[in-house]
Formats: sequence, C-alpha cells, structure tokens
Amino acid sequence: MLIPVLLLLQAASPPAPPGPSRIHHGRDGALAVEPPREEVEVAVDGVLDEPVWGRAAVLTGFSQFAPRDGIPAADSTEVLVWYSSSAIHFGIRAYEPHGAVHATLADRDRIFADDHVQILLGTFNDGRQASVFVVNPLGVQADGALVETGRAAGGLMSTGTSTTREPTDLSPDYVFQSKGRLTDYGYEVEVRIPFKSLRYQAGEAQTWRLNVVRQVQHSGYEDTWAPARRSAASFLGQSGRLVGLTGLRRGLVLDFTPELTMQVNGAPDGSGWSYDARDPELGGTVRWGVTNNLTLNGTANPDFSQVESDAGQLVFDPRQPLFFEEKRPFFIDGIEQFSTPNSLVYTRRIVQPVAAVKLTGKAFGTDVGVLSAVDDDLASRSGEDHPVFNILRLQRDLGRQSRLGVVYTDRIEGDDYNRVLAADGRLVFGGIYSANFQLGASRTRLADATREGPIWHARFARNGRSLFFAYSINGRSHDFLTRSGFIGRPAIVNAALLHRYIWYGKPGALVEQFRPEVVLDGTWKYQAFVDGEEALEKKLHLNLNSTLRGGWRVGGSVLIEEFRLDPDLYAGDRLEVPGPGGGGLDTIPFDPSATPAIDNLDWVLRFNTPDFRHFSANGFVLWGHDENFFEWASGELLIINGGLTWRPTDQLRVNATYQHQQVNRRRDGSRVDVQRIPRLKLEYQLSRPIFLRLIGEYFTQETDALRDEGRTGAPILKFDPEAGDYVRTRPTERRRLRGDLLFSYQPNPGTVFFAGYGSTAEEPNPQGVSRLRRTRDALFVKASYLFRM
Repeated sequence: MLIPVLLLLQAASPPAPPGPSRIHHGRDGALAVEPPREEVEVAVDGVLDEPVWGRAAVLTGFSQFAPRDGIPAADSTEVLVWYSSSAIHFGIRAYEPHGAVHATLADRDRIFADDHVQILLGTFNDGRQASVFVVNPLGVQADGALVETGRAAGGLMSTGTSTTREPTDLSPDYVFQSKGRLTDYGYEVEVRIPFKSLRYQAGEAQTWRLNVVRQVQHSGYEDTWAPARRSAASFLGQSGRLVGLTGLRRGLVLDFTPELTMQVNGAPDGSGWSYDARDPELGGTVRWGVTNNLTLNGTANPDFSQVESDAGQLVFDPRQPLFFEEKRPFFIDGIEQFSTPNSLVYTRRIVQPVAAVKLTGKAFGTDVGVLSAVDDDLASRSGEDHPVFNILRLQRDLGRQSRLGVVYTDRIEGDDYNRVLAADGRLVFGGIYSANFQLGASRTRLADATREGPIWHARFARNGRSLFFAYSINGRSHDFLTRSGFIGRPAIVNAALLHRYIWYGKPGALVEQFRPEVVLDGTWKYQAFVDGEEALEKKLHLNLNSTLRGGWRVGGSVLIEEFRLDPDLYAGDRLEVPGPGGGGLDTIPFDPSATPAIDNLDWVLRFNTPDFRHFSANGFVLWGHDENFFEWASGELLIINGGLTWRPTDQLRVNATYQHQQVNRRRDGSRVDVQRIPRLKLEYQLSRPIFLRLIGEYFTQETDALRDEGRTGAPILKFDPEAGDYVRTRPTERRRLRGDLLFSYQPNPGTVFFAGYGSTAEEPNPQGVSRLRRTRDALFVKASYLFRM
C-alpha cells in the first residue's frame, strides 16, 4: 500500500530544478562558467583519467577568429575546468582530424611554431589585462601578460593577419605545472595554475575573465572559445567568465631566490692573452605577496647579465637609436604595469643596480607600479656618483574598457636630475572606436643648466571588420629629455594616417584575406611644425598584404617619399677644397643645401611561410631609389632580411637569419656602404629543463671614402679626436665574429643553472684586409634556486 502512495505523490510533485550545466558551448553564448570546487590532489601527468575530470565544467563550441571570424572552428576542442582552494586546473582535449600535430621539445617561450593552446585569465575582471598561459601538445610552456593599449599590427614590415589582437608580452614568467601527450585523436594537455602565481582582486567570491585560444599550425587558423569579433576595439573585452570562485587561498606568498655568479674575462695584454677572474658574487631577490593583488619585489647585488646577447641590428637612418628588449628577471616581473604610449619607462636605462625595490599590482580599480633603484657608479657621468631612479605608474579603470593613467620618472645623479611627468588615457566607445592620448613634460638639470620641454601624443582608430583606419600625431620638443625612458628620434613631430580595407575570401578559397592599405606620413622638426613650415619628410606607402590557404602570408609595397635636408646631421662635417688662388688646400663647412630634397621610389616584397612541422621561413626585400645618408644624395638602396627555422627532430632546432643593407651612388653606381649580418643559432633540448645552445654571428661593413656627391665632389672631412683635427674619410672594412655556447638547466622560473662561454674576434686593421683576431672572451656560471614558502 505504501509504494503506490509514494508513486502517486512523486507524480504530483513538480520536477526538481536541473543543476548547473557542465557543458558551456561558446557559440551558443554559454559563457558564464561556474567550475566545481574539488578538494582533491591529482598528478599533473597529461592523462585526464582521474574521476574529478568527469565532474569538471566543459568548454566547447569554439569559433574561428583568424583569418576569418564568425564561423565554427574546423577542429573540435574541449577544455575541462575545476579548482581547489590552492589552484585552478585545466584539461585540454584538442581533436585534429585534418592534419598532423606539430609538437617539439623546446625551451620556455619557444613553442609558437608548434600547435598550442593559450589560456587567458583576467583575474581582475576588467576586460583590459590578462595573464596568459600557453602550452604545446607536450606541455612545454610559454607565458606572459596581455595589457591592451590600442596597438594594431600593420604597415611596411607587417606580414601578419593584422588587426586581430594585440601581442602578448612574453617577458613575465609564472610558476605553473603542465604536461601533455599526443593521442590518436590529436593531443591532450593537463595544466595546474597555483593561486600563489596569480594576482587577483580582494573578496571572498571571485569573477574572472576567461578565454581559450587554440592555434592550429597545419591550417594557420586561430580559434577561440568565447566568440570574438575582429572589429571590436578590445579582444579581452569579449571574454567569457569564471563565476562563483570561492575560498581561494594563496597562503603565504614569499619567494626567495639567492643567486651565485662567477665570471672570467679574457683579453690581450700586449704580450699574449690574460684572464681576469672576478670574485664570486652572491645576490638575491625576494618576492612577497603583500595582498592578493599587490606584490613587493626587492633585490640586492643581483646578476644582471643576459644569458643570450642581443642580436645584431643594422642602422640605415643614423637619427634612429637601437631599441633592445628587457630580458633581466627582476625587471620583467610585472613589467606590463609600466607600459606607456611613448615608452617613458625603459628599464634598460638602469645599467647595473646595486639594489632595487618594486611594488606592482592593482588596488581599488587602479593599476600600481612603483620602482626605485640605485645604479652602479660606472653608469654615472663622473664615475663616482650612484644614479638613483624613482618611477611611478598609475592607471585607473573607466567604464568597461577605458582607462586614465599618470607616469612620473626621476633620475638623480649628484646635483643633476631628469624628471618626467605625463598623463595618458585610452577611451573605447561604440564597440569599434578608440582614442589614445598622452601629454607630459620633462625638467632636466645638467651642469647648472636647466631645460624644460613638452611631449604629446594622440591617436584615433576605427577597428572595423572590413574597414580599419587610424590617425595619429606625436610631438616632442628639443628640450624634452627622458633618462628613464626610450624616445626614438628627438625634437620632431610625426603625423600618420592609415586606411586599410580587409576582404575575406569564401571558406576553402585560395585567398582567405586580402588587405590593401594606404599610409600617409609626415615628419617635421618640432619648431618647424610650431611655426607652420613644410614637413621634413613626406611619405605615401601603398601596401598589399594577403593570407593564403594553409597559413601563407605574402605582401608587397610601393613607397613614394620625399626627404628634405636635416642640417643637424652634417653640422660638424667639413669639405676639403682648393685654397684661394689655387694655393694648397682649404677646409670649408659641409653644406649640402644645394640638394634640399630627395625623391624616393622603393619597391617591397615580403612573405611568411606557414609553420610547417619541420621548417618555416620568412623574407623581406626592399630595393629602389632612396636617400644616401652618408653623403646626403640620392642613392640606390637594397635591404634584405630573411630567416629560416629548421626542426629536423622534436629536440633539435636550427635558426638562421641574414641581414643585408647596401647603398650605392646613383650617378656612377659605386658602392657607398654595405653591411651584412648572418646569424646561426642551434638549440638541442635534451629534456624539458635542459638544453644546449650555440650561436654564431658574423658582422661585416665596408664603407667607401665619402665625398660631396652630386655637388662639388670634394672629400668629406670628419673630426678625429685623436688627431685633434678634421681628416679625410678613408675606405674602411670592419669585421666581427661572435660566438656563444650555453648549457642551461631551468626546471622552473627562478631555479636555474647556466654555464656559458662567449668569444669575439675582430678585424684589427680597418684600412685593409687581414685575418680576424680574438679580442675578448668570457666564461660565466650562474646558479639560483627558487625557495617558495
């Protein structure tokens, strides 16, 4: 009797409400994910066979983002998500029915020629910044930070898909665990990200932005879980969300990394070769998570040598200085917090700090970056004072994607100083429009003389799916100086107008994207711009870029330019001419004003192959009529840049690059200058943490004796400090061969053992040809260990 009654009551009762769905289909808009919390420990082994993975939230329904958005992804992807009180876990199943999986055993951050998956975690839920965790099919890691500032790809050197999304800064390194394996359906990767490695907002309940990006190398396609429009002004603003994260415990976040360095330098001593063995140096770095969202770093007597020397660069325009990326561990942690529109923070100005301290994070909707450092006295003008740097960067969120910021930098050296204060902002509106600005000034005292000058920048852009345009203007006065930042070319105003149309081919077509582009560019001397005078340089660039089926990228350009004389370049040069009445020789100032303007016409071809399983290549060639800066005359210019990466096995990687730059005189075809840099890098990955690397680079330059080309033909004289007088330039030849060998053991960021040897050989006779001779070498050992409390 009891059973029929219970059945009757059950039939009369309403059905129980369904629990939260485990399946979150991106194209169906199921973008709010509440992953289960599971207090279990699993081995990160790349095999998703523990029961907890069967209870995880599932992200599926990926969409293609590049080269064409708004269509279903060709390859299926599933991402499983759950978390415990100490870490968040991701399991990736990437299905690959159309082509071979590309996977190699590579060094950290060197996996972007492989298939890979990117996990973008916006732990502050602001749609402006994210920590990026990248794994290839074997679980090899790359990582970094993405802070959207409105930068867009494109222009003369661009061969990419353009206007997709801003690049990730790979400088930051996070401690996380990952392992992967190839399967019969594709590949499977397991990822564990400890909360100790993240900064996130205060509060018991957390909501984080989340997107997952998959790169498929055989097709060149980029897929995203949260559907993203190429036309949107913000990529991160289109992310999904992790909701309902509670009870997260970072515990004590205290990292201590002591380090020991030893170095032996060799050089000729007149009678042979001698070595100077420095005493071993002990230093260290401490990282303390003050709160969930603020981190304090301190370092004393750190080793700031670089494991890999900077690759050689060729300079065509002598007015442009060379920029080198920051690679030193202390500075790259939280470096994204110091980005500004005009690069007013450039930490490589700090040469060899004795001690430094840094506070980075986010509080009350404001990004905070504070850096103070005391540099070695070798970096001062006197050789006795210790330069002191103080840098403050604040950015405040406005609305959904907009922000305002301020930056202050201060470099003090004895009684001299350089101070810069600037405000900047990025406003996003209408979904596809953005405006950036910066306004600031510097005050500099040097040898009892004080100068002040402004700097300013403005940019307005429309990031439409088919129609993209950007208008920008930058100005910095002659009296603006920054000794804590990087300013490419001082005392100029530059204005640029860029218009691009993107045509999309049908799915399966040979041409997947075709992008014609028109760029108008003008450059003025700052005071000439203020006075309403004519531009120093006028440029019209017509660019064509395209993406072909399979990931090929090809393009070409026509460059129409007019360069006017910049007298500052030749203010110190002189000419050697016959004296009055034919009596001897005389010197007069070099005055190339008889050629006030030079008309240029150049042609450009460029290409990028797909990242094939075993190789990839790229090339850039520019040729035509261009300015001969050596003599201020019209010349014939040839620039060749090429690269080839060969991966014959999963462990061996060979990268070869070649740079060539040549200027000939148009009148008689004689060569003014030619520079070449072939570079070869071989890497062998013995295991995930161990690799060997060999680098060889050969630089040559041949320069003719300079003359007043196309005018008087007289020899050009340069001031020789050793002679104390002006002397004729002579034909010169420079050669330099540099080799580096490195053994690296790096199981995680912070714990490293490096042993390296480097040697340089140079041409001792610049006026003639003779054999290369070794001029210096060095052997170094560095060891550090990350103690994580």
